[in-house]
Amino acid sequence: MMHKGVLMVLSGFSGAGKGTLVKYLMEKYDNFALSISMTTRQPRAGEKDGVEYFFTDREHFLKTVEENGLIEYAEYCGNFYGTPRKYVEEQLAAGKDVILEIEIQGALKIREKFPECLLIFVTPPSAEELERRLTERGTETPEVIKSRLARAYEESQGMDAYDYIAINDNLARCAEEITEIVEAARKQPVRMAEFIKEIREELKEFSKGEE
Repeated sequence: MMHKGVLMVLSGFSGAGKGTLVKYLMEKYDNFALSISMTTRQPRAGEKDGVEYFFTDREHFLKTVEENGLIEYAEYCGNFYGTPRKYVEEQLAAGKDVILEIEIQGALKIREKFPECLLIFVTPPSAEELERRLTERGTETPEVIKSRLARAYEESQGMDAYDYIAINDNLARCAEEITEIVEAARKQPVRMAEFIKEIREELKEFSKGEE
């Protein structure tokens, strides 16, 4: 019996290492599929349709929204970005565990539409470590780093809404913990409905035989 995949939403502070963690999970484990966003922006050099993004025009994007074809979407810098429902549901049906890397507001929208999804918040072990990582990037000014830390404080107010907190102090260990969470989630009754139904029917037949 093929089990449906687990939908996992990863969120976290800027500098928590979400992107690196997702890349590690995709490279090391073969059960994950990374959700590919649909966007109205133009492809950059080297980008391929269906790999980095599903590229489309504004008219088709808005039509997809009207048809409830996106799980969530937002507009950023004049372009639309959204998560295609069809791709996610196809991957889940094929038994793949789908990763969505989305901020808190988007994660809560996913939970509304997929109540059984796993919400995992990725964080460094301390605020001091977060500041160190942001500083060592060497790509942002002190003002930008300060604003990112202020944003992190705001985001921390929503951490309670998540199912699990993943402390990313060691990449390999954090990835292993996430795979263990996913494996445990497969055994939750909400994902074992078909098995529960089957064994109930079998037991019903046995109980009839004893009457």
